[in-house]
Amino acid sequence: MQNQTALKLEVAALTDIGCKRTNNEDSFGYDLQSRLFVVCDGMGGSAAGETASATAVKELVEYFSREDFADLSSEDRLYRSILHANRTVYRMAQESEEFRGMGTTLVSACVEDRRMIVGNVGDSRAYFLRGGVCAQITNDHSFVAEQVRLGSMNAEEAGASPFQSLITRAIGASESVEPDIFTGNLESGDILLLTSDGLTRYADAKSIAALILSGGSLTGACQALIDEAKRHGAVDNVTCLLLQFLEADAQEEPESSDGAAA
Repeated sequence: MQNQTALKLEVAALTDIGCKRTNNEDSFGYDLQSRLFVVCDGMGGSAAGETASATAVKELVEYFSREDFADLSSEDRLYRSILHANRTVYRMAQESEEFRGMGTTLVSACVEDRRMIVGNVGDSRAYFLRGGVCAQITNDHSFVAEQVRLGSMNAEEAGASPFQSLITRAIGASESVEPDIFTGNLESGDILLLTSDGLTRYADAKSIAALILSGGSLTGACQALIDEAKRHGAVDNVTCLLLQFLEADAQEEPESSDGAAA
């Protein structure tokens, strides 16, 4: 049973094919009962990328809700669920020539009372917004991001690099993967964004905060973020999932949604 001090949670999510692609390899999903949320950005071309992302979303959500996980911490449940999603996508890629070489990024979050646990593999990101200030939670598992962290490349050079799409960790790329796990405390009014890099190549944390705060509803904010990417040409698919945390009213349902899972 959830603690009575748990925050009310509202969620919205939208995905868009963008301006250049002919198919959408992004997927998102969530389970309000287990308070788990995920965005994936597939790779591998055509049906393979779509299959990788959709499979990772489905397997993560289903595995996280296993009854035999009841005694585990939320961190362990999320970590194990990401490993399971990786194994499933990897096995599919090995067993079918059609899916050979497919993979997907993954960014996910689960909410436990007034705590959030975020896990990621690849360069789909989580951003946290409090008091009008937005900060990136996750670290990209990409060549250019790692070069920036090492001091071998500055942000401007990274933005101009032809290797921006080179991912160093992905779901399904190998038999095992090491996700990053982050935790943080939540307050009423906080907002969490899970997004694919179809947005973040065009918008920094400051721009993301301004767009979310001016978007009206959560769905309106998701649309504003997608519109910003498309205004800049949106060469990739764009997916945004927003969570907002509020004090629960005794008369209200604990969770609500104005978006639908893909």
